[in-house]
Amino acid sequence: MTIGQTKKKNSARGSEMAWLDAAHHLLIESGVESVKIMSLANQLALSRTSFYWHFSDREALLDALIKRWEKKNTGNLVARTQLYAESITEAVLNLFDCWVEPELFDARMDFAIRNWAHQSETLKAILEKDDEERISAIHAMFLHFGFSQAQADVRAHTVYYTQIGYISMMVEESLAQRLKRIPAYVESFSGQLPTEKELARFISRHPI
Repeated sequence: MTIGQTKKKNSARGSEMAWLDAAHHLLIESGVESVKIMSLANQLALSRTSFYWHFSDREALLDALIKRWEKKNTGNLVARTQLYAESITEAVLNLFDCWVEPELFDARMDFAIRNWAHQSETLKAILEKDDEERISAIHAMFLHFGFSQAQADVRAHTVYYTQIGYISMMVEESLAQRLKRIPAYVESFSGQLPTEKELARFISRHPI
């Protein structure tokens, strides 16, 4: 088989990423019930049998969606809490990158996963584990800057539950609105206002 023939065959089957992207889109737009092999095939203009070149069944695709969510949302959130920072306010701003940058944290995916977890005890357990991992990472961030165990615990939960509230309530807020509130949020969560330099660096990462 020539390279050209191989490419043609692969194109006819789509790619694993294409199937996963299509499933991701259906999940956040219409919920897990809409993620069906035939619906995906129609969306991709591919045959139903093409799906099985990439996934053994629908459950394997759903598992891949969950892994994508964990890697992106939980993985990036934890990583932001561990970035170098000279102050707690800078550390909180590093974490806030997740709240304003969809490439770091997919809020719509988080919302869809939480809705899906109402129907799946297995996913509910995974979600609880990931929530605890995220809160623990934020807790460790506060401990690093000298907060007591009790203070770090309360502040970590407050930071996290505030953002999950935003997601659960599907709050629509422009980037300009969010950036305007950032200094006060940082002060509320850390007890300190960010410096002008810290705020300028944060804003430079998120131009309007």
